Amino acid sequence: MHLAYPAVLAALLFCTGLYGVLARRNAILVLMSVELMLNAVNLNLVAFDVWLRDTLHAGQALTLFTITIAAAEIGIGLAIVLLVYRNRGGSDIDRLRDTAEPGGPGPGTDPDGTAAAADGTQQAPEQKAEAAA
Repeated sequence: MHLAYPAVLAALLFCTGLYGVLARRNAILVLMSVELMLNAVNLNLVAFDVWLRDTLHAGQALTLFTITIAAAEIGIGLAIVLLVYRNRGGSDIDRLRDTAEPGGPGPGTDPDGTAAAADGTQQAPEQKAEAAA
């Protein structure tokens, strides 16, 4: 068997999955596209294992690990998608930006990057100046 056939098929699968991740807005379709990409990797692992005639079959063993990780990823991903669908009424990825916590880039910081009060409340700018003095 030539190595080019499974390699080209894996490249096509990976490119299709990459297009699905970048172009789709539905979270379930994005998860399906990630699974396509993982299957392309699995195909490459098995094809190179057969081509190299590895006696330990390391490519096939790594494929089993990849399948296990993919199953866990899809289980957790579908649970999150179902929770978002139940709370929001849709699984549009663009609308997921609304679920971000107000307050900026990290916990305890304002949008301008300054620290919030120790009890988690936000202070007005004049109160921040008094607290710093």
